Amino acid sequence: MPSLKALKNRITSVKSTRKITKAMQMVAAAKLRRAQEAAEAARPYAGRMNAVMAGLAVSVGGSDSAPRLLAGTGNDKVHLLVVLTSERGLCGGFNSTIVRLARQRANELIAAGKTVKILTVGKKGREQLKRDFADRFVGHVDLGAVRRLGYDDAQGIARDVLARFDQGEFDVATLFYNRFHSVISQVPTARQVIPASFEGGQGASTLYDYEPSEEGILADLLPRGVATQIFTALLENGASEQGARMSAMDNATRNAGDMINRLTIQYNRSRQAAITKELIEIISGAEAL
Repeated sequence: MPSLKALKNRITSVKSTRKITKAMQMVAAAKLRRAQEAAEAARPYAGRMNAVMAGLAVSVGGSDSAPRLLAGTGNDKVHLLVVLTSERGLCGGFNSTIVRLARQRANELIAAGKTVKILTVGKKGREQLKRDFADRFVGHVDLGAVRRLGYDDAQGIARDVLARFDQGEFDVATLFYNRFHSVISQVPTARQVIPASFEGGQGASTLYDYEPSEEGILADLLPRGVATQIFTALLENGASEQGARMSAMDNATRNAGDMINRLTIQYNRSRQAAITKELIEIISGAEAL
């Protein structure tokens, strides 16, 4: 049985841990509000831009003049997986769910005879994936010094991806991130960005006439669309991370409280046993005299 001093030190240590997890929970709650507002504010813009490009894509169809970002390279032998995770931990299963989805997709592609390349954004995803796919890494983006994500950060990642596509390094690019749903629910999402894939674009092109040409406008919009999708994914990830961290720290605080209660009961019982033993020794000594 642990000594009274050891139990007291353990209780003090757990109380200190509870203070830290409680503070982290409050910080995450404050950051979550701003991150959630940013993610929700970006959705209408991204959705509308997606609808416009979808309409243009329907009009252009499979014509020979279709932009390469829409038509693709003509095959799907080489896949680039862009895995977006956080730079910091202590956020529950936030990073693990993204990595699990990316690892599953990578294994499926490899089993199908495809070549897989991985570009990581965020330290935690790189740490988990390098155990199995270190030889498939082609790049890493470190956002640890970025205090507040901006569109410029997404543009930098988009320029890297687009440059690799122009150089023929891959045929298909897919983003992996968590879409924010609520504090306790983040949805792992895989979204193909190259070649551009749209939903709900049927019939949208009939509402507008474009000048100088639909192909020219689409060729200009598609690179921006890639950056916009990356920016939206980063914002969704940011809100999801804070929600997951808030939930994880709340659970940690509750568990620390339960542990403190158990240790306090054990300490009181041990102390009472020690006092009872001393009293018995004193009484026995007095009777012996």
